[in-house]
Amino acid sequence: MGQISGLFGVRGWVKVYSYTDPREAVLDYGRWLLSSKDGWREATVAEGQRHGKTIIVRIDGYDDRDQAATLIGTEIGIPRDELPETDSDQFYWSDLEGLTVVQRDGGELGKLAYLLETGANDVMVVKGETEQLIPFVMNKVVLGVDLEKGEIEVDWEWD
Repeated sequence: MGQISGLFGVRGWVKVYSYTDPREAVLDYGRWLLSSKDGWREATVAEGQRHGKTIIVRIDGYDDRDQAATLIGTEIGIPRDELPETDSDQFYWSDLEGLTVVQRDGGELGKLAYLLETGANDVMVVKGETEQLIPFVMNKVVLGVDLEKGEIEVDWEWD
């Protein structure tokens, strides 16, 4: 959902780089999961707001700048069951990463390593024999996604 990117003030507030659209949607979830070397741990957002182009929050138990500094670089997640349901042609990126990308004729292009957000459309980074960038445009380039089968079918000619 995002990452804690810096400090804000001296009372334990931190800056959050939000992966949500709109940015402040990360604040819709009061119960966060924070990454650590030991796995994920639960945290509660005490306060939060948009501040210019960034999001600032205060997390329960982090009341001063020194405590908050320990959170810099921490990834933010939420429990999967709190995510809204998607439409049939919408997907969470985390569900797509790792799927096999195949051509419409069945030829395997590689695995979807990750996605990039661009102004026009999202782009799949597919790693196989070579690394390929393929636009994620449903019903044009992406012909179908089969989560159960673990495949994304594409119509893509690589030069």
